[in-house]
Amino acid sequence: MPSAYELEREKNIARNRALLEQLDLKQAVEGLVAKPAATKSQAKPVQPNKPRKPRERVAEGPRRQSARLRESVIDPNESPAKRKRRDAEREERRAKEEEERLEEEEKARAAKRPRHGELGLATLVEEGDAEDLSTLASLFESMSQTTKLIMDEDAGYRSDEETEEDKFVTELREKLQDLKVVARAKVTQDRVYSAAYHPEVTKDLVFFGDKHGSLGIWDARAAVDEVEDEDGDVSVVNASEGKYWRLQLHWPATSKSSISCVKIDPINSHNIYTSAYDCTVRSTSFPSGVSREVFVTDDVLISSIDVAPTGNDMWISDAAGDVWHRDLRQDKSVVSRYGLSDTKIGCLSINPTRPNFLVTSSNSRSLKIWDIRKLQNVLQDDSLPTPPPSSPGGPFLDPISKLDSEADYDTVTEYTQSKRGQGCLRADWRHDKSVSSAYWDPRGRYIVSTSYDDTLRLWDISSSNMESSSTFPSSRPFNRIRHNCQTGKWLTILRAQWSPNPEAYPHFTIGNMDHSVNIFTCKGELITRLADRDKISAVQAVTCSHPSIVERVVSGNASGRCVLWAPEDEE
Repeated sequence: MPSAYELEREKNIARNRALLEQLDLKQAVEGLVAKPAATKSQAKPVQPNKPRKPRERVAEGPRRQSARLRESVIDPNESPAKRKRRDAEREERRAKEEEERLEEEEKARAAKRPRHGELGLATLVEEGDAEDLSTLASLFESMSQTTKLIMDEDAGYRSDEETEEDKFVTELREKLQDLKVVARAKVTQDRVYSAAYHPEVTKDLVFFGDKHGSLGIWDARAAVDEVEDEDGDVSVVNASEGKYWRLQLHWPATSKSSISCVKIDPINSHNIYTSAYDCTVRSTSFPSGVSREVFVTDDVLISSIDVAPTGNDMWISDAAGDVWHRDLRQDKSVVSRYGLSDTKIGCLSINPTRPNFLVTSSNSRSLKIWDIRKLQNVLQDDSLPTPPPSSPGGPFLDPISKLDSEADYDTVTEYTQSKRGQGCLRADWRHDKSVSSAYWDPRGRYIVSTSYDDTLRLWDISSSNMESSSTFPSSRPFNRIRHNCQTGKWLTILRAQWSPNPEAYPHFTIGNMDHSVNIFTCKGELITRLADRDKISAVQAVTCSHPSIVERVVSGNASGRCVLWAPEDEE
């Protein structure tokens, strides 16, 4: 018996058929009639396989065979003497091939290791720039070797003239507020890590250290190149770039050789010191055209260097929290190591007027000031006398050769807490986060520090405190400036850099995350903000100033492009 569903279905079909017949749609009526299901088609009978045509055999040539197999075939008619001679030649050939393979492997390994020997400029210059070596040599020949002695704190600008301080600030603002972009060039191929302005007054010569161990030398105001076309017309090429050279001082050319610091010899401005993450410090003399290694560590990254005003003493900080002293008059093997922190010391600075004071900044969130005259006693016997705070001459009273030893962090800490070590650690000023940099101003009185807590701090240390042997009384900066220091992974750390000009009112420059360069006074007052939205579209992370010309500021970014800020009327 059909189900209710089938009965209802039949009624619907009949109803639809009657409706369609009224509309004279006979084809649609026929479509309503259910068609019987199609029967499955029967499988086709299996077809017999067709016989395949046999392949035509092609005559084969002689098969390739390795030299080893060919040599292993023994000719029964070959004499024993000839066979012995052939075996000897084969062994000699194999030995030569193995020697060549080992030499290639050694060359590949050497290409990845730091270079420790003396290197000529022809070796350091990049490919394609060898012909410019003569131009670079003539550039330094045309400049005199400037000599800088230890300056007195009261030389140049005098901070005691408080009544005229507003006048000096006004003059400084008038000189700096109208600086414009007068030159731009991609001086280095990679991110700029460090910079130094040459003291020559007739040139705007700047040195830039990049991420891959290359030193860029930029003559920003050099005469432009003129090129004559086919029609005889002369056109100017790269009018706003000046001239630049690149020297691969540190090796290998990877991020393992980033140039962390560039310093110009205070006695001979033709000599440049560079420190890098390849654990070496090199001295490059342009008159002689030779770069030599002056310091090396064992797999510890070098973060900062500074040279005393006499040009004889170099201080070096590393990522392990150690500070090294190197007497440049002695062999590079004679060094002294002091463990001044249990974390990385990212920056150190020597007081330019009192070279016995050293300031260090580290990831331990502290800024410390050390008296070098007493720090040296940690490496000597208790019987040796402690030098008085007002001792004349350099920071060391005894020959530096006696200091060829080491003192770890625990030893230095125990010494500073002892009676004999009183006055060695003159200040320990805490920050909220890591201290990325700290520098003395040109007169050796102010200190500016930058920290990851987005703050610039300023300290003013009086002469009376420096002349005493007790700890500095102030533990708080006299000014704190809010400044974004969150550079992240792809930008160089922002560092506040003092203008090295002792004749000008003390001021410093620092890059800003809004693509500008800020200039502050030693009191923390903003002098001006250098910016150009049409020409500058990146963070100017690295800055420096001319040692004797106030109206000169240079900055560099993460792509290797550098900018010279100067008055437009002097272009």
